[in-house]
Amino acid sequence: MVIHARGITGAGGGPEKTIANSPRFLEAAGYDCLCAYMHPPGDPGFEAFLDRADKAGARVDGVPDRGAFDLSVVRAYSKICDETNAAIWHAHDYKTDVLGLLLRRGHRRRMKLITTVHGWVEATRKTAVYYAIDRRVLRFYDHVIAVSDDLYEECLRYGVRENRLSLVRNAIDEQQFTRTRTAEQARTLLGLPAGAPLIGGAGRLSPEKAFDTLIHAAARIEGLAAPVHVAIAGEGEEHGRLLALAERLGMGGRVHLLGRLQDVTPFFESLDAFVLSSLREGLPNVVLEAMALGAPVVSTRVAGVPKLIDDDRHGLLVDIGDTDGLAQAIGALLTDKPRSDRLREAARRRIESDFSFSKRMDSVIAIYDRLLGAPREGDAS
Repeated sequence: MVIHARGITGAGGGPEKTIANSPRFLEAAGYDCLCAYMHPPGDPGFEAFLDRADKAGARVDGVPDRGAFDLSVVRAYSKICDETNAAIWHAHDYKTDVLGLLLRRGHRRRMKLITTVHGWVEATRKTAVYYAIDRRVLRFYDHVIAVSDDLYEECLRYGVRENRLSLVRNAIDEQQFTRTRTAEQARTLLGLPAGAPLIGGAGRLSPEKAFDTLIHAAARIEGLAAPVHVAIAGEGEEHGRLLALAERLGMGGRVHLLGRLQDVTPFFESLDAFVLSSLREGLPNVVLEAMALGAPVVSTRVAGVPKLIDDDRHGLLVDIGDTDGLAQAIGALLTDKPRSDRLREAARRRIESDFSFSKRMDSVIAIYDRLLGAPREGDAS
């Protein structure tokens, strides 16, 4: 049995897509799988995640988490591991990294410990401390998976041995991300303006996503037949600040905060360009999804994105924090349809050839096999 363990507030983010999609591939390879999630008691967002996981075919157990020193969490996870006879503990954040060590040192000494490093966003002093502890914990794990090249290098710097570290980039099931609507149909579904140039971003409304930079850039775009509109899918603490910024820049009626979308497909289908303005990332799923669904991409050169997108081949890249550069790149896509079409077609091919979820899971399964000493037929290792 493989236990995927992680803490979540609300409906989660990009890692939840990866985790919820993994069990069907693991089970096809002979691994039983349970996703065991810590969550605040009574969190309505967790119910939304459960619904999404169920549709993906993932089995999820919830573990109520009342705070940093809630010992009932340790007891609950210990019971899960005992009842399932867990062979692999696959952690996905700092809390479950520490929990894995506690559980193995307690009484499950043969359980293998694996963690996926999705990234460290040090938003507060408290999380900075937690992440510092996490980086020390990693070296005690049997194997560490990094989702981007920069995270791989960070793990080496923090003492993870190279023979216990793998680069397994994020990926998506491209069959789930195929266009079924025109842009006009998608905009009607979402209540977005039909005739206006429309750009968009997606993710938690938090400072590291730099949606304020996206709005500033949109305000500087000139030379279009109609003013550009901005749609942002996601929720978070920056909601009010972003609306106030839009009003201040004279874009109050042209910035659309859509909240969390259960289905992001029509959002990407509606766009003339998808923009990642982030200051910090790993390898964001939203960029992979945009590329698969044919939304031309403009992105900052953040973390793993330059390994995914060759500038002016699969999308356009700008420096982090360069508002004018972002505005110019977006404007270039909105005014040059042949270039935009070329980029979107190349981006889709890039996803199909190099960022397929089934290929990603082949790599994860090979790691499991090696740790358990059971290489499968065709495993070169």
